[in-house]
Amino acid sequence: MDKQIRQGMLEKSRWLGVVVVLLTSLTLSVISSCSTIDCPVQNIVSVQYEIRDKAGNALPITDTLSVATTRNDGNNILLEITTHLTDRDVVLNRLTGESAFSLPISYNHPEDILYFIFADSVKTLVDTVWVKKDDIPRFESVDCSAAFFHELTNVRHTHHAIDSLVIVNTSVTYDVQTVHFYLYPKTGN
Repeated sequence: MDKQIRQGMLEKSRWLGVVVVLLTSLTLSVISSCSTIDCPVQNIVSVQYEIRDKAGNALPITDTLSVATTRNDGNNILLEITTHLTDRDVVLNRLTGESAFSLPISYNHPEDILYFIFADSVKTLVDTVWVKKDDIPRFESVDCSAAFFHELTNVRHTHHAIDSLVIVNTSVTYDVQTVHFYLYPKTGN
């Protein structure tokens, strides 16, 4: 009889172990399945530029290109832009030999102001570019950080080194493959 009691107790403890494992698994699966939307790992929204020649071919720049913007407090950079830049003003630093680049876009200003600084060993030319846009809040999940997509509405610029800047695609999202602007530099300067 003593042997039967021990076997019964052993069998009950095995069942109890199985029940505990099942309940634990069920609880973990319920907790982990609360959110069905995965937050994007790379949730940076940026504008893609391609530099083109007059024939429409990709044109790697031979000058050094830097791009600066207005400061976070909204004040413009000083007029002597090439000597007073700080790290927080520069969004692209000394690009050369490339025909494409990307720049961040703000989500709290209706218009971004960018300073394109073309420099070679002889001279420096600065063009101001104004990019108007509509900010579109993007909700994915309460678990994800806030995101904004953008709709480009207008672009204008000075003409010191840039001949023209054309909007190719107005929708700015997480897609880093989509080109938004074709930049045509002046030739023969």
